[in-house]
Amino acid sequence: MTTIMPQGELVRKAAAYLAEQRAQHPGKSLATLLDEAGMRFNLTPLDAAALERLFREEQAKAN
Repeated sequence: MTTIMPQGELVRKAAAYLAEQRAQHPGKSLATLLDEAGMRFNLTPLDAAALERLFREEQAKAN
């Protein structure tokens, strides 16, 4: 039986997944990781774009 989760919860799980995957695979591009997260967590294009902005801003602050 499939459990239905609120979209906000899926975005939080996707953000955690992205952070974990970036730490484990630093050579993987953000676009590839976003595609994987989008499929895994059924993200909308708007959710994916928001996560992309978040991680790009984080990367810019780190550099």
